[in-house]
Amino acid sequence: MTYGEMLALFGSALAGGAINAVAGGGTMLTFPALIFSGTGAVAANATSTFALTVGTAGSLFGFRGYWPVIRVWIWRFVPVSIGGSLFGSWLVRHQGEAYFVRAVPWLLLFATVLFVLQEPLRRWRRRRSQGASDPDKTFSVAACVLMQAGVAVYGGYFGAGIGILMLSVLGLMGMREIHSMNALKNLLAAVINGTASLYFVLTGLVNGPRALVMLAGAVPGYWLGAHFSQKIPPQAVRAVVVAIGLILTVLMFWKVLRGG
Repeated sequence: MTYGEMLALFGSALAGGAINAVAGGGTMLTFPALIFSGTGAVAANATSTFALTVGTAGSLFGFRGYWPVIRVWIWRFVPVSIGGSLFGSWLVRHQGEAYFVRAVPWLLLFATVLFVLQEPLRRWRRRRSQGASDPDKTFSVAACVLMQAGVAVYGGYFGAGIGILMLSVLGLMGMREIHSMNALKNLLAAVINGTASLYFVLTGLVNGPRALVMLAGAVPGYWLGAHFSQKIPPQAVRAVVVAIGLILTVLMFWKVLRGG
């Protein structure tokens, strides 16, 4: 690696970790940086996943104050996150990325639109559910667990934007407080990406030297994103989530249209 490549990998991981802590989508920075440094596409996917996964420790520490709030949901979402991620990781090794990448822009667009519509949906549900015990809940917990399983499959396969998808699922389940949602989203992302990373390491796809450089940037990046996102008004954090979702959607449509 040249010093320029090391700087690009470090910087992309620092920014990617911060973005993942707030909304997700950091892979869209780290994956191209690895390609630029001469890493093959499959190895770049595996190395990016590994670096951002270990870096999640900084985010989990930053959101430690919200753990008591989200503890009740962990046992429902962790098992399907592990199973889905294993299946997705197996697919990326035995099938390749081409088929699934074509669906990624549509998934990101759908998730972003859902996130934008969460508040109007809740207001509509309140008007139609006068006196209901939980008018904020749009879908049952069981339905949201199934949706999380689908997110986990995608996360194990490629993973760009899983934060956007998970925030949408949690919103449809009835969660409202954005920082609690981010805390649970980051924990589940760590489970999904951690499972995929273990699979990629065991199958020899991770580029060790590049992964170490990216780890040095990802850990402080996750912590900075988790720490400062809690000091921003919830409306501003939601605006960041929507902006990242739209940018990712445009980038992925462009990637598919150009056949790259």
